Amino acid sequence: MIAIFSLLVTMFLSLLVTRIAAMALMLTGISREMARFQARSAFTGVGFTTTESESMVNHPVRRRILMILMLLGNIGIATVVATVMVSVMQVNSSGMQYTTFIMLISGLAFLWYFSSSRYIERHLNRVISWSLRKFGKLEVRDYVAILQLQEGYAVSEMVVESHDWLAGKSLKELRLPNEGILVLGIQRLGGTYLGAPDASSIVRKDDTLILYGPIHRIQELDQRRSGKQGDEAHEEAVDEHAETIVEQSEIEYEEEEDERRKSDRGADS
Repeated sequence: MIAIFSLLVTMFLSLLVTRIAAMALMLTGISREMARFQARSAFTGVGFTTTESESMVNHPVRRRILMILMLLGNIGIATVVATVMVSVMQVNSSGMQYTTFIMLISGLAFLWYFSSSRYIERHLNRVISWSLRKFGKLEVRDYVAILQLQEGYAVSEMVVESHDWLAGKSLKELRLPNEGILVLGIQRLGGTYLGAPDASSIVRKDDTLILYGPIHRIQELDQRRSGKQGDEAHEEAVDEHAETIVEQSEIEYEEEEDERRKSDRGADS
């Protein structure tokens, strides 16, 4: 029994490690699917040679994440193999084949549910993302200079569910730019991709939106549900963004005044 429990714990930790690594890779500016594929590839030691792999190896932060995954993967796989061998030997010697089999199947069923559940993935990714940003030191350099990600902005993917505030509305109705959020693209469930979609584009259930905006605002939008509360949250976000614009305008005005005063003093001297 102890060996079976150890096996299940090892497999659970392996799944958790790949989830954390995938989220860390996503924070460096790559897509969700690419991050998951590369994390699992590195952890299992498969090592696919593709153009995506080159972008991983040439990036210092991503390369460091993959190196850690390779090390943990070798340790984890060896542990699983050794634990399975010990389990088989103990089962044969103790005669508890039926009980051990039930325990193993139940544990594997739980791990399958843990790895495939969108609900668990959604909430776990939020915790992992917050933890990595809070305690990690991912010095991303790919898009920082262009998109000002260091100022609290991010490019993020969001899967639209049927009960979300976004579902079934056009971009014109949503008025996301008024919240400070830009829709860069829409990935349809069937495979169609709409780059720089226009105002008439409808956001459908199971669409994946590529968004750019303040991190906290995107996180709130991801949790916003349809109905009156969602509409009220939208109006609050619009008001908050309007206040932010006013504050930014005041800062720009003060900076321009400082530059003007410096220029005047230089001319006088």
